[in-house]
Amino acid sequence: MIESVLVANRGEIARRVIRTARRMGIRAVAVYSEADAALPYVREADEAVPIGPAPPASSYLDVRAVLGAARATGVAAIHPGYGFLSESAGFAAAVIDAGLTWIGPPPAAIEQMGDKINARNLMEQAGVPVAAGTREPVADAAAAAAEAARIGYPVMIKAAAGGGGIGMSAVAGETELRAGFETARTRAERFFGSPSILLERYVEQARHVEVQILGRSDGRVLALGERDCSVQRRHQKIAEETPSPGVSPELRARMLAAAARAGETVDYLGAGTVEFLVDATTSDFMFLEMNTRIQVEHPITEMVTGIDLVEQQFLIAAGEDVSFPPGSVRAQGHAVELRVYAEDPRRFLPSPGLITEWTEPSGPGVRVDAGYEAGNQVTPFYDPLLAKLCVHGASRDEALQRARAAVAGFRVSGPKTNLPFHAELLDSDEFTSGCYDTSVVARLRS
Repeated sequence: MIESVLVANRGEIARRVIRTARRMGIRAVAVYSEADAALPYVREADEAVPIGPAPPASSYLDVRAVLGAARATGVAAIHPGYGFLSESAGFAAAVIDAGLTWIGPPPAAIEQMGDKINARNLMEQAGVPVAAGTREPVADAAAAAAEAARIGYPVMIKAAAGGGGIGMSAVAGETELRAGFETARTRAERFFGSPSILLERYVEQARHVEVQILGRSDGRVLALGERDCSVQRRHQKIAEETPSPGVSPELRARMLAAAARAGETVDYLGAGTVEFLVDATTSDFMFLEMNTRIQVEHPITEMVTGIDLVEQQFLIAAGEDVSFPPGSVRAQGHAVELRVYAEDPRRFLPSPGLITEWTEPSGPGVRVDAGYEAGNQVTPFYDPLLAKLCVHGASRDEALQRARAAVAGFRVSGPKTNLPFHAELLDSDEFTSGCYDTSVVARLRS
């Protein structure tokens, strides 16, 4: 078993990985920027190493600084969390070349799935459903207009190397397409270092549903159920639930089989997520992308399955099998995750500042994965995620009831938070009915 690990991340995910590592008897080393020195994960690690100033490029994205901290502390492995370097094939290869254990999939799998066009083509060849779209990067606005006419409007413009909703926009006609294409190219180049753009058929009434997979050491891939991630602002998730209220047992079986096939196609190892769009009118599903790391919303899968996914990452990276009988996984009850951001609850703009009060809710079925506490400063340098409020119940109704109480009991003063939005969401007829799609937030704000 791995004896020591450096967690190449910050905030709640670093704290969460450290918690499982210490339970397993693994020495956990944290890294931190100057802005994060007072965060709880730094204190809770067995050892913590400063790696640079606040800007991510000078700290958490600095490969030399992270590997230097690993060498200085003599760790055996690196866990990247999510974001930052977690989906960098180059970083994964550098970790392996340094003689360390990489807690993630092979660099080749990361590279294959990192480009959305290549990923689409691979999945199509493997028999995984994909939306109508482009098979090569779109060269210019004229080529984009020709491709859009072939695909049929509306279409979605996407950065081929992108993620997190950055560089995405839906357009309904050629004039809008030409303007949106140039904007997308500029943003893709700035955020991802690649101007490559793809077009896909836009599904107007769609649910965003993803499947949690685990690639085992023997080459087989397990699918551990789905999560509905349709509650989004700016194409970024803010609430998730499992199981999806919009997925039938028959559709679920087909999606899980497709997700396992997707993982096996790239020889996947460890925890990953295969994301699909589900047409709410036809129940057809199509591949969106594959996230080659632990997902933000993994706790709700843990709550319904009883499986610690970070523990499985450690075991698989060490060449061992999973800790549970693979054929025995059965989801129990219902779970909801609400992402608590330091942001204005109406316009969803970041709201940095000093946290003067932090009171977490508790009670049956309530789990809070937090990156902050009272006295911490929320800075503008990083994603404004403060915590993940996760609630489990025997039924969806019970989970929602517990979620409402937990939101009411979560007290944060200082920065604005989106807790009022979550209270509004949980009381809305559309969400509580389960019959919602990716436009639900826009309708709540209209």
